[in-house]
Amino acid sequence: MNNQRNQLLLLLTTILYIRNQLTSAVDFTFNGFDSSDVSLFHNSIIESRILTLTDGRALYSSRIRTKQPNSSFVLPFSTSFIFAMAPYEDRFPGYFFVFSFVPHIGNYTTMNPSTQKFGFGVEFDVSENEEFRDINDNHVGIDVNSLISLSSYEAGYWGNENSFERLRLNNGRNYQVWIDYDNGNVNVTMAPVGMIRPNRPLLSASLNLSEVFEDEMYVGFTAYTGTLIQNHKILGWSFSNTNFSISEGLITTGLPSFELPTTPIYRSRGFIAGMVVGGLSVVIICSVITFLFIRRNKRIRKEREGMEDWELEFWPHRLNYQEIDLATKNFSEENVIGIGGNGKVYKGVFPGGLEVAVKSISHQSSEGVREFLAEISSLGRLKHRNLVGLRGWCKKEKGSRILVYDYMENGSLDKRIFESDDESKLLNFEERIKVLKQVASGVLYLHEEWEAKVLHRDIKSSNVLLDKEMNARLGDFGLARMHNHDKVAGTTQVVGTKGYIAPEIVASGRASTKTDVFGYGVLVLEVICGRRPIEEGKPPLVDWVWELLRKGELITAVDEQLMSRENLDVEQVDRVLNLGLLCAHLDPNARPTMRQVVRLFDDMDVYLLDKKKNREFWAMYPQIFNSGSYSYPAFEDIGKGLSTSMSSSWSDSVLEGR
Repeated sequence: MNNQRNQLLLLLTTILYIRNQLTSAVDFTFNGFDSSDVSLFHNSIIESRILTLTDGRALYSSRIRTKQPNSSFVLPFSTSFIFAMAPYEDRFPGYFFVFSFVPHIGNYTTMNPSTQKFGFGVEFDVSENEEFRDINDNHVGIDVNSLISLSSYEAGYWGNENSFERLRLNNGRNYQVWIDYDNGNVNVTMAPVGMIRPNRPLLSASLNLSEVFEDEMYVGFTAYTGTLIQNHKILGWSFSNTNFSISEGLITTGLPSFELPTTPIYRSRGFIAGMVVGGLSVVIICSVITFLFIRRNKRIRKEREGMEDWELEFWPHRLNYQEIDLATKNFSEENVIGIGGNGKVYKGVFPGGLEVAVKSISHQSSEGVREFLAEISSLGRLKHRNLVGLRGWCKKEKGSRILVYDYMENGSLDKRIFESDDESKLLNFEERIKVLKQVASGVLYLHEEWEAKVLHRDIKSSNVLLDKEMNARLGDFGLARMHNHDKVAGTTQVVGTKGYIAPEIVASGRASTKTDVFGYGVLVLEVICGRRPIEEGKPPLVDWVWELLRKGELITAVDEQLMSRENLDVEQVDRVLNLGLLCAHLDPNARPTMRQVVRLFDDMDVYLLDKKKNREFWAMYPQIFNSGSYSYPAFEDIGKGLSTSMSSSWSDSVLEGR
């Protein structure tokens, strides 16, 4: 009886958590900081978008909810940040910094570790202090209401074959940390920045934070260096209490380094001899440098005199034509890897072995010029692991315009589904789900996580490229448009690819995030069904799948090559197809957001690990999609652009997996 009562209480708690999750959601990603992101106290500053703390504190600009309303249930959270402890040469390190939740800001005119109060924290400590029972002078600890750690371990990470790799905290290197809390369990993981997150956490502990956390808390960083000198640098920070994959949005490449030289130059054996020789040569060297500098400035001025305004704006991304010409072997036909509507795409190899894709756009095509400008103005500033990287551009005088991208070794997604002669290269079901999830993550970044809202407007399988590790990257931003998050897109021009265009665009010409969701829904059906959206002599793909759903024959829509080669999980396939139909709904208001789509895939991963939780996860989605019931179109009305009632419980079937 007690066991049944406990299970009922757990179920009620879960339902209340789901109901309040949207209202208590907090998601942010800072790739660099400005004064509006965090509040600074005592000796903490922001320089060159880097948060620097000595004795000081930096907190997120407002409180966040940490408990479910009217309950002791502590909300889960996931945070990740990139840090470096930057010591000064020949100085002792400066104690520690802590990622922490604090109940109030307080009056921090001085920093004393013995008097600082916080609810929960994870410390990164480079001093061995007996007062706080430190295990050594290079450790990570989990703290609750005290700097005496409940659990601590030597700083480092667990690598392959359970080998432990020790990391020195205060050597100036950049490290990434992941902290996850869910259902009373906290995991702390760290690794050198740019490394894939290790599977095994550095620290794990079971904590009851219900008596520690207030309903709302401040979250941020506290540092203490005392009389010693050391800067604690925070280069990026993400936090969410709804999305445990938010850390993927942190930029981990191209970051500044704070490491000291291993051997100071003034201590080297050749320093004195070098100074003598250098003193004799300095006049000559300065003269040569001055001459080269003057000549270079003359060349740049000459080049810029004939440049248009947009070229000046994107000058830093301009590449040298001669280098591109050499990399592509004078744009040789043998290097052609694709042909588009406005030009050809070539493979190029720069000195050093860097492989790139080079798109040459004819200067005679006005549409091509618009595509060229759209690409460098949008993709040139976007950075995400599921978007194709634009390396630069070049404009040949009175000739073609050239875009240079990261090279995608495994080509476009449509070729892996429709055009591969080698069956071994066809994507299996698991690989297709991975691709769809990664594309959803990239579109979510465009819609919500970058500084401006970006509408791609041409999501389709031929615009999804696969890199060496078969990771998906969305490309071709020739039709993309960006605007502020609080603004509505102003364009009313009908653009896109037939079969992927949402019906409301045909009526109004106005694109939105919901029209991108429609295109993504068609992509889902295309990938799972192995059919193009429009094929001669066949009904449109979306109409066909909807008709199969109406007949109760949805599983027959799956690509025959998958059905013949794999033992598929019918329930999982059914749910993915239902997701595609939901995204491709005729009514834009019935479509989910990309954040909801990403979260659905995350929950689907859990379902795959534990099928017993199947019903629990899918029972969430009527509330996640804020759906009482949807009105879904009858097959014969789809072509008319009408939304009529096909079934009183279609949405329940979609969301519960029946």
